[in-house]
Amino acid sequence: MSDIHDNLRELYQEVIFDHNRKPRNFHPMPEADHQADGHNPLCGDQLTVFLRIEDGVITDVSFVGHGCAISTASASLMTEAVKGRPVEEVEALFADVHAMLTDTHPERDLGKLEVLGGVREFPARVKCATLAWHTLHNAIVGARDPARTE
Repeated sequence: MSDIHDNLRELYQEVIFDHNRKPRNFHPMPEADHQADGHNPLCGDQLTVFLRIEDGVITDVSFVGHGCAISTASASLMTEAVKGRPVEEVEALFADVHAMLTDTHPERDLGKLEVLGGVREFPARVKCATLAWHTLHNAIVGARDPARTE
């Protein structure tokens, strides 16, 4: 069992490092029709999430900002996971990811996002992993205040 745990930890670290070094969809989007800012005062993570939503589907998504490796990697993984999905499905995915990070593992397979589950071993870093998701939610619903993890 230890070998499996070690392999999962190694995969988690590899994916987090890759998405931190080369974040996907990392650019401003001047043509966005939804956007929100997020801030994690504990870590100093700050980001902005940009969306284009057409007929209830997220057709494009990007982010900019700065933060720790977990925050950046989570935002990068999130953008890959939500592009092309209906808003309702994305909101359900947000709930499942949040549950995986804070409480219980959801019933459905979260694909690549499963690597974020490794953050549960570091409770102080859960807020780093959830910041992008809270910011995405705020962009979808049009919240004016910045998303916070406090």
